[in-house]
Amino acid sequence: MAEEKIELEIVTPAKLLFSGVADMVVVPGGEGDFGVLTGHAPMLSTVRAGTIDIYEDDKITAQVFVEGGFAEVTDERCTVLVETAMMVADIDKAAAEKRLNDAKAAQSADSDHVDGLDSPEVTAAEAMVSAAD
Repeated sequence: MAEEKIELEIVTPAKLLFSGVADMVVVPGGEGDFGVLTGHAPMLSTVRAGTIDIYEDDKITAQVFVEGGFAEVTDERCTVLVETAMMVADIDKAAAEKRLNDAKAAQSADSDHVDGLDSPEVTAAEAMVSAAD
């Protein structure tokens, strides 16, 4: 009997970034990372900035950096709708580090900023730098 696969689509407003099948998908959910296998219970989740890991067998075969959105999971499909997405291999680490530095500078200059709470831009830039490592 052939192994069952989960169908995965990662969609931005501009394009369908990824469409394929995987043994497992790990998504950076709003309440923490969650894994999706065939037969998963249906659910909706927010998606935070981070990396979607796509598995074949026990190995990560592709990684996609995403920023903010939603994931819909059914027993045979995972659809992730995000504002921004790119293959991790396409991230320019120097540009990601500049984005982080600029975001931290803007946060420091914001007189309404609450200490100890990072802005969404800082959080996304930190996730992008982390994905590039």
